[in-house]
Amino acid sequence: MESPELHLTDIGQIAITARNIERAVAFYRDALGMEFLFQAPPSLAFFNCSGLRLMLAVPDAPTKETTATIYFRVPDIESAHTTLLERGVHFLREPHLIAKMPDHDLWMAFFEDSEGNMLALMEERKAHPTAH
Repeated sequence: MESPELHLTDIGQIAITARNIERAVAFYRDALGMEFLFQAPPSLAFFNCSGLRLMLAVPDAPTKETTATIYFRVPDIESAHTTLLERGVHFLREPHLIAKMPDHDLWMAFFEDSEGNMLALMEERKAHPTAH
């Protein structure tokens, strides 16, 4: 019996580690302005990211270090950067051009959350046609 072809494409939830759930909830809700869904005390909190659920979790046991970066797509990276700076977010690097793609320029700016997890803003800016 052949197994059906499987293509994993739809992510329903992303989990990231939080050492202090209250501090992490305040950061994601207040500094990033994310939609807070609910908290399952004492160690879980959930946010809505346009249909993708972000789960913050205090680990039950010591875990090995893992690294993941969440990239938040924004329409105007400079404006988003300024707003987050005003909310006390510390950026590791200013918004900068990553790559010139055929139909857009990719811009990013990296920062850490309250728990030391890497986050980034990303803008896929329409490329301006070059004058001839």
